[in-house]
Amino acid sequence: MRRLEIRDVRRVQRADLELDPGLNVFLGRNAQGKTTVLEGVGLLSRGRSFRSDDVRAAIRQGEPRLLARAATEDASGREIALEVELSRSARAFRVDGREVPPREYQGRLEVVLYSTERLRVVRGSMRERRQFLDRGASALWPSYRQTLREFERVLLQRNAALQARGRDLGEWSERLLEVASALRFRRAEYARRLSGMLAHGFRPRGERYEVRVIPGPASLEEGRELLREALDRARGAELLAGRSLVGPHRDTVALLVDGAEAEKTASAGQARSLLLALALAALEIYREERGEAAIALLDDLDSELDEERAEALCGEVAARGQAFVTTAHSSWAARLRGKGRIFQVEAGEVRAA
Repeated sequence: MRRLEIRDVRRVQRADLELDPGLNVFLGRNAQGKTTVLEGVGLLSRGRSFRSDDVRAAIRQGEPRLLARAATEDASGREIALEVELSRSARAFRVDGREVPPREYQGRLEVVLYSTERLRVVRGSMRERRQFLDRGASALWPSYRQTLREFERVLLQRNAALQARGRDLGEWSERLLEVASALRFRRAEYARRLSGMLAHGFRPRGERYEVRVIPGPASLEEGRELLREALDRARGAELLAGRSLVGPHRDTVALLVDGAEAEKTASAGQARSLLLALALAALEIYREERGEAAIALLDDLDSELDEERAEALCGEVAARGQAFVTTAHSSWAARLRGKGRIFQVEAGEVRAA
């Protein structure tokens, strides 16, 4: 990304930034707008905020809409302009000024995020952990995103057939079996890739991190048989409930620290370290698989690491791609001068330091 423009995102009324291709550091006290810059990049990537499910919370108070715009390059190296505009009731995606549907926009700008605001991936509901894997796998494999969309469509249709006890229930059950078993297998495959990278990646205290999907079939055929058996057992309960009770939308995703479930046993420091390890592993897998780097968004990185280790980590990440890092510590930012571009953030204003 070469340039970034933000309009009316939280405290930031307007920011126009020329970016370093490697490291970009945003320095400022708390509640000044540092994380909002990262949020603007996330909006351009995903069309929604990583800080809140309610888009209205991201729009600057008193304004009808927000805007994020970037100049970046496509896979062939051609410069393109990406733009996301969100109001309280609508969302628009644009490529080179032309409005496009979300499906055509997605995948044009990939980011991997570390932020303590995302600790709900570790501490929150199972749905958060499933979505974490789905986002990462969709970025890695465009076909995964298509399979996920098809599964969601088939699930809606099967639920409708269950509620109506329709004659087409058998047809939708077979379609669910086909799509859901494919989604389960690919999700488990991505979890295995993450676990493999975690075993040799960031482990600040020597802890062991692991991701498990349950059930996590070793093959597509095994997954199909497991799901068929589960559907047969659940048929009566599903008819009573009027919805599908087994499938990828109900599967368990376990994040483990030294073999124990992080949700139940991890300390605050362990949870933050695990979240950072997952982000770094996802970055490396994306680079290996796609031959290009996703943008790293690292919010308050030095709150988890000491200054020396945070500095080294920033250098490693920026050497492989572009990184946006926030900090409240001027001493640490000073260590990074000459390694990238430093921006000062104060009262919603962002300027080159």
